[in-house]
Amino acid sequence: MARIAFIGQQEFGKAVLEAFIARGDTIAGVFCVPDKPGARPDALKADALALGLQVFTFPSLRSPEAEAAMRSLDADIGIMAYVLQFAPQSFVNIPRHGTIQFHPSLLPLHRGPSSISWPIALGAKRTGITIFRPTDGLDEGPVVLQKTCDIGADETLGEVYFNKLFPLGVAALLEATDLVMAGRHEERVQDESTATYEGWMHDEECEIHWPGHVDTIYNLIRACNPAPGAWMMLDGTKVRVYDCRKHVVGRFVARGHKPGDVAGVTEHSIVIWAQGGLVEILKLRPEGSGKMSAGEFARQRGLAISTGWQSWVRQASPA
Repeated sequence: MARIAFIGQQEFGKAVLEAFIARGDTIAGVFCVPDKPGARPDALKADALALGLQVFTFPSLRSPEAEAAMRSLDADIGIMAYVLQFAPQSFVNIPRHGTIQFHPSLLPLHRGPSSISWPIALGAKRTGITIFRPTDGLDEGPVVLQKTCDIGADETLGEVYFNKLFPLGVAALLEATDLVMAGRHEERVQDESTATYEGWMHDEECEIHWPGHVDTIYNLIRACNPAPGAWMMLDGTKVRVYDCRKHVVGRFVARGHKPGDVAGVTEHSIVIWAQGGLVEILKLRPEGSGKMSAGEFARQRGLAISTGWQSWVRQASPA
């Protein structure tokens, strides 16, 4: 069993911490980000304190104080489980076997902070997780271990993360730790010629552009569900779109319809035209309000039920 210096945040960090404790590893200390005024306490920090572990909250891991704290732990290995703070080499190299870090993509693809969202938005059918050696470059260190999973055609960001990448990542950090501690791991240098980087998915990236193809729009909505939510202007109001369905229609049906126009309304949904098909919105959130069914939004705005679009879908040519 290993003596671990743990660095992390949020529910993923908490789950990894508890997995190491459950199998008998020693947690020498836990590094967490300082709490933000008015924000909810970090899940990992709260858990570590409840367990009576030694907790450090340095504004920067570059500081001499952070390095001194790491040295005081006399750790075998450092574990980074969802870390947004920059951790310099002078910090991560202190444990006897160095440090390993989790990243939710198949590096060198999708370096950066929104690495779960972008493969979905780009229509990828597979993604995965990487355990790697952190360096001073962003997600650029040698790969220790990778695990892959499928992205279902209708899966959202939340489903891919919580059902697949989250448990894969917990198990992979345990496995990689054992390999490193036993000296049985291999470190593969990342191929820079295939590397990609994407930044945060901010509002600019999350805007729905209805002249785009229905597949592109549907993928973006999935990639932003449950957060931050793809958005559009609907009946003069900015709304974030969550649960939806995609309907492909034949070209002869789509002619004469403007992308972004409302094609129909049902008791539970609002249907919007896009290039090559229709997006049926089931759940949305108007700015300043909570989530609601699209049908309820339509009723509030006096949009009459119209279901003629359903016959267009039945006439649709195969996707």
